[in-house]
Amino acid sequence: MKWSADCQKICIIYEDGAVIVGTVDGQRLWGKEIKTHLAFVEWSPDGKNILFCTLNGEVHVYDTEGVYSHRVPIYCLDNGTEGAVAIAGIDWYAGWYGPDNQVPTLCIGFENGRVQIMRSDSDDKPVLIDTQLRCAGLKWDPNGSTVAVAGMQIQSQGSGADREVGVVQFYAPQGQHLRTLRVPGNNLRSISWEGTGLRLALAVDSHIFFANIRPDYLWGYFSHTLVYAVLRKERSEHIVVFWDTQSDEKYTKYIKHVAHIRSSDEFCVLVTKADDASGQYIVIVCNDIGSPVDSKYLNHEPLHVAMTNSHVIVASEDVVYIWMYRNSVSKQTNDLATAASVLGLGSKRRTEMMFHIDETFAGGAGLHDKESFVPPVAPAQDPIACITATEQCFLVAKESGVVQRYSLPHVSLETRFALRCRPQVIAGNCDSTRMSVIDINGMLTLYDIEVKPSSGHRLMGGESADAKKDVSTGQQLDFERKDVWNMRWASDNPDLFAIMEKTRMYIIRGLLPEEPVLSNAYICAFRDLQIQSVLIDEVIANPESPRKEVLLDFETKSLRDTRDILTKVSNLKDAFKFVDDNPHPRLWRLLAESALDQLDFGVAEKAFVRFEDYQGIQLVKRLRLLDDRVKQKAEVAVYFQRFDEAESLYREIDRKDLAIDLRVRLGDWFRVIQLAHGGNEDLLQQAWSAIGDYYADRGKWSNAAQYYAKAQNNSSLVDTYYFLEDYDSLERLITFLPESSPLLMDIGNKFTLVGLCEKAVQAYMRHGDITTAVQTCVTLNQWDLAVTLAQQQNFSQIEGLLSKYAQHLLDKNKKMEAVALYRKASKHTEAAKLLSQLAKETPGGAQKNPDRIKKLYLLAALEVEKYKTKTLALNTDATLGTITTAQTVQSLITQDQSVASDKALESPWRGCEAFHLYLLAQRQLYDGHLEKSMKTALRLADYEDIMDTQTIYSLIALTTYYNKFFLQCSRAFIKLEASLDVNEEMRTKFGDLALRIFTRNPPRDPSSAMLPCLKCNARVHDWEISCPSCSYRLPFCVASGRSIFPEERGPPGGHAPDAAGGVVRCKTCRHRMYTAEMRKNRYCPLCHSGLDGARLGAPY
Repeated sequence: MKWSADCQKICIIYEDGAVIVGTVDGQRLWGKEIKTHLAFVEWSPDGKNILFCTLNGEVHVYDTEGVYSHRVPIYCLDNGTEGAVAIAGIDWYAGWYGPDNQVPTLCIGFENGRVQIMRSDSDDKPVLIDTQLRCAGLKWDPNGSTVAVAGMQIQSQGSGADREVGVVQFYAPQGQHLRTLRVPGNNLRSISWEGTGLRLALAVDSHIFFANIRPDYLWGYFSHTLVYAVLRKERSEHIVVFWDTQSDEKYTKYIKHVAHIRSSDEFCVLVTKADDASGQYIVIVCNDIGSPVDSKYLNHEPLHVAMTNSHVIVASEDVVYIWMYRNSVSKQTNDLATAASVLGLGSKRRTEMMFHIDETFAGGAGLHDKESFVPPVAPAQDPIACITATEQCFLVAKESGVVQRYSLPHVSLETRFALRCRPQVIAGNCDSTRMSVIDINGMLTLYDIEVKPSSGHRLMGGESADAKKDVSTGQQLDFERKDVWNMRWASDNPDLFAIMEKTRMYIIRGLLPEEPVLSNAYICAFRDLQIQSVLIDEVIANPESPRKEVLLDFETKSLRDTRDILTKVSNLKDAFKFVDDNPHPRLWRLLAESALDQLDFGVAEKAFVRFEDYQGIQLVKRLRLLDDRVKQKAEVAVYFQRFDEAESLYREIDRKDLAIDLRVRLGDWFRVIQLAHGGNEDLLQQAWSAIGDYYADRGKWSNAAQYYAKAQNNSSLVDTYYFLEDYDSLERLITFLPESSPLLMDIGNKFTLVGLCEKAVQAYMRHGDITTAVQTCVTLNQWDLAVTLAQQQNFSQIEGLLSKYAQHLLDKNKKMEAVALYRKASKHTEAAKLLSQLAKETPGGAQKNPDRIKKLYLLAALEVEKYKTKTLALNTDATLGTITTAQTVQSLITQDQSVASDKALESPWRGCEAFHLYLLAQRQLYDGHLEKSMKTALRLADYEDIMDTQTIYSLIALTTYYNKFFLQCSRAFIKLEASLDVNEEMRTKFGDLALRIFTRNPPRDPSSAMLPCLKCNARVHDWEISCPSCSYRLPFCVASGRSIFPEERGPPGGHAPDAAGGVVRCKTCRHRMYTAEMRKNRYCPLCHSGLDGARLGAPY
């Protein structure tokens, strides 16, 4: 029977072919009689299909309703044996924590040991395996990363008799043989995985055995950082965690298709598959926070990876790739000719190299650049099984047992030898003289791989005939251990390594093991006689929040014994003898520290000499010069960083000065203030300044400012106020600093950076640097302040700077910026000229941007008014009231003559008036006030020098036509047809239009009101803009556009009511307007200035 993957359905089969399918609550769904004998049943992971295995080795597929679909093709059996070999087991992995969808998950095994692993029930390219077993069963682990195949295997005996032994073979989904487990007993019948995947239950005879499974996780350890990767199937990617085991900080990355993780002392390397269709792989070197340092792309599949402090070695089945990711110290070699032949004389060192495993390197050939390497076409006959690397060499082991040693960093084949096993994991010691091998059965053996002079140069330049005859130069040492699953060489002792055997950890010195320690931890590092290990199973189970309890440290027996001797034996000579018999830098350091504690300087000095600690030797010499034993104890306490103890010892002998000196050396300035309170003022200021630095380094600027102020450290105080943006305090500091202080320039520069021009000028002026002050005003575009400052200080270069900067803006066509510059520099006439020029050059003219043009003319007129006001004020101030009225008038006339050179400045309001009237006429026309619009439009005829003829007279013709003033309309058309500014096409159109109008309407104006002229008192029409008798230009109301006549003015004594037609004159532009037209508007329609306090003005 078999449950579906979601445990909602169950299928029960009988050998005679009866099938029953039901639900979890006992309800029967359907039953069926299949006309064949059944052996096994299996559900598909999605529960949509059921696979039935027959006794004759066939696999039939039915859907969930019991309808036959197809047969599963069998590829692993030889031709002619189909139907004759029974199925031993079938298992279709359906877990959620397994590999990606492209990995085979359907495993079918036959009793003859043949196994096929398929991606689906119709896969035509399955993975085929011959286990050489009489298969009894198979099962996927809960992670879907390993399939266990159990059965019996014939083993030859020495006497010639053969017997069967129980064997479990472990395979990866792609068919790689991972490990072989031999089981005692006569009949291995069934296997089952524990839910965690860490144990395997075996049914043997009448017993149940349990095997511990140690998975090969993706993990590494370097720089106190544990890096590990766990597949998140819901995200189809790996979560890669960089866990700083000291600070407990974690850095998480999400990376797809992580295949390998290896580490060195400072970096780790991640090997991933590119997330595209290129089929490339990426080799990424990362630091301890997970940031990529460098990366490379590979085209061959990385099956094996090794890493040193300078190189990354990646190997496929037959190709080795070497990447020198970090410059390392050049290897000292006597054979310079060989090095030259390998690297190439006169060439740069290559950082990426590749070679085929079967190439001989004869005459320097065989090694290629990555770009020039051509991959082999035929697969390797003896593929690579595993690799390892040290700082001096790297070793490549083949499945046949042949091991090849290559030198680093100058890659050359040094030697090769053969093993009497199939290696699975190899590792070299720190000086590359020994190699450990864990074979496919878990057997650990040791080999001497030191390159002897007789054979070390035999293969450097090329192979000799003798070398080809003897490939077993590696001598196996007399050491074997069974069931080993993890090992690590000590990084500082070539004879020391640790192994994990079953559930015990052994530390091996030479070839002798120490007493074992119970542990299931993986070994991270082994140095200083201390082993760092991690319970990686628990970390992988909870990858996002691991506990520090999973980190375990173990000490070697010699380290433990040395501690016991130092604590229990008072005579250090015995301890010295013990350490001398078991020398190690860590033990010598322990002995030296213990001797210092006991003030035994003779033993301490000898110990420091033995582990080459020069500073320790100097410390002993300095201690011997001290005449007081308490001082010696205090200095020893300082050496061991027991500073409070050292301070108390100094104070016991009333040497407060030594205690203060100690805290000063330590940089403990808070304690210095406590000890030196009320003492040396210079020392207190130094301490306060140092505390200010302490807070400044941590960004606590408010606290830093307080202590800098106490220390009178003005230089740091300036920076602190600047970072606090406390510009008021920084400004107050200017007055406290002496004149010509360099800090004043620093303050000025800081104010300049934040745009506080006046404060910056204050600092520069106090320093006496007028040039920088003026230059700052120029930089910050404060030209008014720059001009004032230059005039006060007789700085003659300001005009040149202003002109140069203005010309620079004009060259870049930044005319508005130039206008702003001239205004700030009080150059009103230049600003007015530019504004008038901008108004004339506005694209589209009156047809598109009349409001903008009016504003530009208005600004120009206001600038001229400012110029005149400024001129009058200067003349008045200069004479202090002594100039007569005639002289003042004469001065103004002179100024007017200087302005009159520019026509726009001579009559500054004309442009503004023209476009104001144009806009007013348009608004009145669209509002339906046709008569008012005509009167306003007729006044535009006075501004032909501002606006073009077509715009003016088109509007006049339009408004007069609507008002039936056909005489005025006729004159407008005559003007349009006669004007040379109008193109020929438009003149023709105007002529045709005039013909159609005046053939129906004679050119006569209707009668209108007649009012007296302001000058000659002759009667004129109210719509006329000038008197026909005396040619006097009648003033007009800027609010309505109509002419102002005496009868429409209010009484001359005060404000008249709206009905009386009072006239108000604007103080800014000096234009008049009827109060009746203004209504509640309190702003001038022309210049938009406020009319509060505007006086009643005469119309002339």
